[in-house]
Amino acid sequence: MANRVLIVDDAAFMRMMIKDILSKNGYEVVGEAENGVKAIEKYKELTPDLVLMDITMPEMDGIQAVKNIKAIDGNAKVIMCSAMGQQAMVIESIQAGAKDFIVKPFQAERVLEAVRKVVG
Repeated sequence: MANRVLIVDDAAFMRMMIKDILSKNGYEVVGEAENGVKAIEKYKELTPDLVLMDITMPEMDGIQAVKNIKAIDGNAKVIMCSAMGQQAMVIESIQAGAKDFIVKPFQAERVLEAVRKVVG
């Protein structure tokens, strides 16, 4: 059974890149969302094994979305993605409940390494 993944990023191109990397490596992308509000709705609807979440998005950022998802499901597994390698955001993401952090532009190997580490 493939691990089921929800991809959250306001940039369709980024979602497509991540989806491509994961699909080619046996993961099932069950949904996509373009902001934190939609991410929470999709999480409740799809109950994925893993969420790849951008930090900077309109309506609700990734850090707030992680907090909400963790409140719904304490066992939720989330990997944060951001172009900004700012230390404070990494720390805030981890404190919010994220399991790992990947920086854009994505390297396929780093994405897969993070996913394997988090979902086993």
